[in-house]
Amino acid sequence: MAITANAKKAHKQSLKKRVFNLRRMRTMRDEVKDIQKLVAEGATEKAQAALSTAYKAIDKAAKRGVIKDNTASRKKSRLAALIKRSGK
Repeated sequence: MAITANAKKAHKQSLKKRVFNLRRMRTMRDEVKDIQKLVAEGATEKAQAALSTAYKAIDKAAKRGVIKDNTASRKKSRLAALIKRSGK
């Protein structure tokens, strides 16, 4: 447990940030899962339409440092490839 006042404050701040980071991560994961579910159902057009919201969630997570930039790029690339494969 934190002993000094600075450490206590830093711990309190990290707990606050954790809530926002978890929310951002959950939003991103939900968007990705939605697209994967749509592709599995064969609704490629709906998945293509939902791709921009997934990109937005992934980019926001990367911007805030929840995930790294290369991870964001990889996720976006794999989603686009998944939709492209399902369209054939």
